[in-house]
Amino acid sequence: MNRRIEKGIKEVDAATAYEKIKNGAILMDVREWEEIEQVAFGVDNVLVMPISEFGARLDEIPRDVEVIVGCRSGSRSYQVTWFLSEQNFDNVINLKNGIISWAQSGLPVKVREAAK
Repeated sequence: MNRRIEKGIKEVDAATAYEKIKNGAILMDVREWEEIEQVAFGVDNVLVMPISEFGARLDEIPRDVEVIVGCRSGSRSYQVTWFLSEQNFDNVINLKNGIISWAQSGLPVKVREAAK
């Protein structure tokens, strides 16, 4: 059995996440600032909370709306989703395969332009 299913962690694919965000969910990007500067999720409802700042900012995570946790490949976001679930956040969902699958699915991203 998949260990993610065993632990009860909710996950969504990129297309489902995008629809949820369009309907009011928040995307919490846990990548570091340097990564986000290179390529960012191209949606408005984003809470940027790098994993290095995560512990000090838990009170910023809303409990009244769905929070989709994303990173580069889905690994860090899975860890954060698991941790938050253990802290009784019932509204957190992991974005499977992170911004990699998001971009491969043709969903909006913001890419930093190269210096001219």
